[in-house]
Amino acid sequence: MASTSSLKRISKELAECTTSPPPGMTVTLPSEANLHQWRATLQGPAGTPYAGGTFELTITLPEEYPFKAPAVHFATRIWHPNVTNDSAGAVCLAILKPDAWKPPCRVRAVLEALRHLLVEPNPDDPLEPRIADEYRADRAAFERNARAYVARHAMGGAGAGGAKS
Repeated sequence: MASTSSLKRISKELAECTTSPPPGMTVTLPSEANLHQWRATLQGPAGTPYAGGTFELTITLPEEYPFKAPAVHFATRIWHPNVTNDSAGAVCLAILKPDAWKPPCRVRAVLEALRHLLVEPNPDDPLEPRIADEYRADRAAFERNARAYVARHAMGGAGAGGAKS
């Protein structure tokens, strides 16, 4: 069970993220009964192949938070070298790695780093090597594929918000 100080920290960060989220994002709590499960919605940044898309993320804060990093997953499928191209949507983000995470880190910083990852993918630390290779070798093909994924999975209606087809 989470300590009182952990729950206090989580409550404070949740209030911060819901009242003043990073640009292009909203943060909600799917169930008031569970402060450890958050949902974020990320608008694809302008000037990227993700523009116009809406991506849902799940954020799970472990019982040991802030001493252990949150787990973040894309619930909406995305074509990206740093996100698994499957229904799990695992994310490779430096700030979340166990050796990089520090208790002063905050969920807001994680959200800002995720948004930045859509602006500037990191093909040198990929979860999807073939997408990273495409990003490096054929940027036009990468952008076409990313836009196609946005159209298929992140454009509202039946295809958005975690549709897995």
